[in-house]
Amino acid sequence: MARIVVNQDLVTSPDELMKLCPFGAMEWDNEYLTINAACKMCQICVKKGPEGVFTCEIDQEVAAIDKSKWRGIAVYVDHLEGDIHPVSLELVGKAKEMAKKINHPVYCIFMGQNIKDKANELLGYGVDDVFVYDDPELKHFRIEPYTAVMEDFINKVKPTIVLVGATSIGRSLAPRVAARFRTGLTADCTILDVEENTDLAQIRPAFGGNIMAHIFTPNNRPQFATVRYKVFSAPEVDCNAKGKVTICDIAKDKLASQIKVLEVKMKPKVESIEDAEVIVVAGSAVKKQQDLELIKQLAEKLGGMMAVTRPLIEAGMADPRLQIGLSGRTVKPKLIITCGVAGAIQFVAGMDKAEYIVAINIDENAPIFNVAHYAIIGDIHEVVPKLINKLEENASAPKFVC
Repeated sequence: MARIVVNQDLVTSPDELMKLCPFGAMEWDNEYLTINAACKMCQICVKKGPEGVFTCEIDQEVAAIDKSKWRGIAVYVDHLEGDIHPVSLELVGKAKEMAKKINHPVYCIFMGQNIKDKANELLGYGVDDVFVYDDPELKHFRIEPYTAVMEDFINKVKPTIVLVGATSIGRSLAPRVAARFRTGLTADCTILDVEENTDLAQIRPAFGGNIMAHIFTPNNRPQFATVRYKVFSAPEVDCNAKGKVTICDIAKDKLASQIKVLEVKMKPKVESIEDAEVIVVAGSAVKKQQDLELIKQLAEKLGGMMAVTRPLIEAGMADPRLQIGLSGRTVKPKLIITCGVAGAIQFVAGMDKAEYIVAINIDENAPIFNVAHYAIIGDIHEVVPKLINKLEENASAPKFVC
């Protein structure tokens, strides 16, 4: 750890010294000049302040970890009664890509009850080894036993990287396990890469999407990251893939839990914009419900779904589940049409992997045109009705062909 130390004997003009810090991290109590928790360790005070007043002290470095003892990239398999969540398959695809770079195997950790047969399905995606923990105590997700199983797996296998889907379960499980190993965890990564020395490069939007943060945990293993659904692509099934299933045992006392599941109610299945192949997005140019109905009509004509940007959610005009962006859903449709969307980075981060992006905006300098494959400069109130009329005129034609 590093810290800024103030030589109080050299402090002569505290008011002037406090102006050096752009974060307001200095305080003067009429006797001492101190550094508070707002310090970002930018060291501007050390560089620009009078000589000797501020110094940066670094604690003794922790002994370097032996990275050679950690091998393989592991993916936590999120599932419901053996029905594997697609995000886990997407992570397998990314794990294979990174593992090829460093010549490491790809593992899956699969826990639940009566899932041994389902584990074989994962081998078709090119996984080298599927570690299965099959036990009645793991039938329902409970944080204590699931954390214990993950801990047991990591202690036995020692993977250098662990990838977890950013589902409700994944967001609960990953931090618990990372804390047990006193290692880092980066949430909602949008880009992952691996260095030759097995350090995981984790990239995610930060400060409201205004910057892209590059995060490394070079002296801790394993390295944890969670990733949203639809960020990466699932691999093709390989009928010739050769892997194995390893059945694992864990002591019963480790599966003890203070949580008792009394009843499980299945959530009604609803259409999700994450699964839609065609999406039409209403942006801030939509000011009234009548305009929103027009966007919805275009989406229906194309056999797709309507989505919205954050301003419409804040205005109470749409269901939050329809929002695309950092604070909404991530989508990867075959076609997305944005209507009156400016193209803030927070929105773009949730849809820029679509196969075809068509943007309609009256402002020819709108940022959305930087990512669009096709640009229509015009008022959505004029353009959208014309598109609907064209579709109605040619109703017998295919809705959308890729």
